Amino acid sequence: MKIGVLLSGNGVYDGAEIHEAVLTMLAIEEMGWKSVCISIDRPQHHVINHITGEPMEESRNMLVEAARIARGNIQNITEIQPADIDALVIPGGFGSAKNFSTWAFEGPAGSILPEVKLLLVNLVNVGKPIVALCVSPVVVALAFQGSGIHVHLSLGSTQELSPYDISAFNSGINQTGAITEEKTIREVLVDAHNRIVCAPCYMMNATLSEVRANIVQAMQALNDLL
Repeated sequence: MKIGVLLSGNGVYDGAEIHEAVLTMLAIEEMGWKSVCISIDRPQHHVINHITGEPMEESRNMLVEAARIARGNIQNITEIQPADIDALVIPGGFGSAKNFSTWAFEGPAGSILPEVKLLLVNLVNVGKPIVALCVSPVVVALAFQGSGIHVHLSLGSTQELSPYDISAFNSGINQTGAITEEKTIREVLVDAHNRIVCAPCYMMNATLSEVRANIVQAMQALNDLL
């Protein structure tokens, strides 16, 4: 099995969440599958100093930055067709809401990069699963907005501690026509009809080992779909 791993850069505040990306690739390997790292040859929205949280006066490219996580073994999304992979995983990180989409700035009224939307829609159309980790369900929500396909998505639970406003995310996602369900860090959501899996990961106040276990759960759910 070849599992695409779609990376929005390198770093939680302006790209892909590195822990989630690496733990995803580890879980894929442990399942006996192969990772196919994918990114986009475009500038990321901005660059954040991960010590201060402040923007930096420089520009970085998503594909080049994501190649750091992939150890250089990465493909441009324009080179990928649904036939090339058996499923796709989208790790979290602010890049999903800043680079792949404009959700961070415009919420459900935001846009999504056309190449990302095309890949996601084509995968669902041919019945290949998508796994959205952490905040990445917002990308899936925007991809299917107005399509008549009502995907079931989860970013976490309002019943446990989170560094983010889960209620606000749920409201925004529902406005796109998707249906939200709450899941804790110990759970995953499986939309069997649309073949989509969601795992909250760092959307919740989670330890590294808890995120690791949540990603393993997601890969097990993916295995069931495959």
